[in-house]
Amino acid sequence: MSAGGVPPDQTEDLSPVSISEQQFERALCHIRGIKRGLIDFLRKPKHITLVNFPIELDDGSVESFQGYRVVHNRVFGPGKGGIRYHPDVSMDEVTFLAKLMTWKCALVNLPFGGAKGGVVCDPKKLSEKELRRITRRFTSELYDVIGPHKDIPAPDLYTSEQTMAWIFDTYDVLHPGFNNRPVVTGKPVEMGGSYGRSEATGTGCMFATRRFLSRGRIAELQEIAGARVAIQGFGEVGSVAGRAFSREGARIIAVSDSQGGIHSEQGLDIDAVAAFKAEHGTVVGMPDTLTITNAELLELECDILVLAAMENQIHGGNAGNIRTRLVVEGANGPTTPRADNILLERGIPVLPDILANAGGVTVSYYEWLQNQANEQWDYEQVMDRLRVRMYKAVDAVFDRWQSFVVGEEESPAGSGLPAGAREIPDYRTVALIIAIERVTRATLMRGIWP
Repeated sequence: MSAGGVPPDQTEDLSPVSISEQQFERALCHIRGIKRGLIDFLRKPKHITLVNFPIELDDGSVESFQGYRVVHNRVFGPGKGGIRYHPDVSMDEVTFLAKLMTWKCALVNLPFGGAKGGVVCDPKKLSEKELRRITRRFTSELYDVIGPHKDIPAPDLYTSEQTMAWIFDTYDVLHPGFNNRPVVTGKPVEMGGSYGRSEATGTGCMFATRRFLSRGRIAELQEIAGARVAIQGFGEVGSVAGRAFSREGARIIAVSDSQGGIHSEQGLDIDAVAAFKAEHGTVVGMPDTLTITNAELLELECDILVLAAMENQIHGGNAGNIRTRLVVEGANGPTTPRADNILLERGIPVLPDILANAGGVTVSYYEWLQNQANEQWDYEQVMDRLRVRMYKAVDAVFDRWQSFVVGEEESPAGSGLPAGAREIPDYRTVALIIAIERVTRATLMRGIWP
């Protein structure tokens, strides 16, 4: 769904399946020697679970709920990915996100494959008791699907550390006598969760941005200090990113949530914005700020635009109006393939989701490691390890991109590039090239294919 303003062109396919395929094909045309049969194998999920279950609601009525869990790939290790609660959860969406997790984990060198899950429900209309019953029943339906070495859920849209605590407890009851804490990540710290997990995605965005700018790609913008930053989405990711960029010396000129946004060229106090939202339920209306729409925020003149809301926010209809020097994807899928083309032509780089927002799954990995060893690292240790891993991932993508720029590497497909593809790929395509190559090599070395 678009944030409003200029709508997407009617010919632009915004389905997650289509977008995933377009991105995948663009990367494939730059990879040598990969056979079609293996490509088909990589496209398809390894395991799909669909469940239906009844829940008694607080008023005594009974309603049936549908849930999904998809494991896309397990060549590097157990499935890893969040569980979301939302009325629009679908099999296509969950499958797309599971595939995205495969590439994300491969890009940052985590021993996981991609997975995702969800329950079709409206958590805003359900009580805590109803959500607890849904979670426990959903977990029981997945009792032989998830596991510390099989498939490891985490929080996602409208799920939280409390949700993970319920999943862990239910799984632990069903599997007594084992160390079951690694079955989920994103748990409360008191139950084996990791320090820094809730801040990981937003802080990881800052680390990725800092490292990218230091590589000198954008003239006169080689550090975060002094940069004018606009942030679409002021939930857990956006608010944390706002604080992280502020600590680096950036000036946050605009933020938004689902109800709209606020703008101040003088800069916003992020802690004050967070306190206002906690009291009023939205950032809109904060004193001494200009009220703007989400669409207007996207088109503000700024140095860094952080997308931390929903998918398909920058599309073919508005990409020509974007006035930032760098787009950073804190959310999954906020920029469409057509928008990628337009931004590339306009010289606006995009730090893609599988790179920029990989901090969440990285610290989930650290939590999993801590649970395996029955240890708990301090906050500084977690953040230091996150910084190092994000830097390495950014460097890998930038260096590979540079090899195309200087002509050390050329596309084997030549003139056969699909629509929208470039001889010199953008950073999203390069990130996918690296991830797909890593998964391909592991698949062949393990003898999984053929």
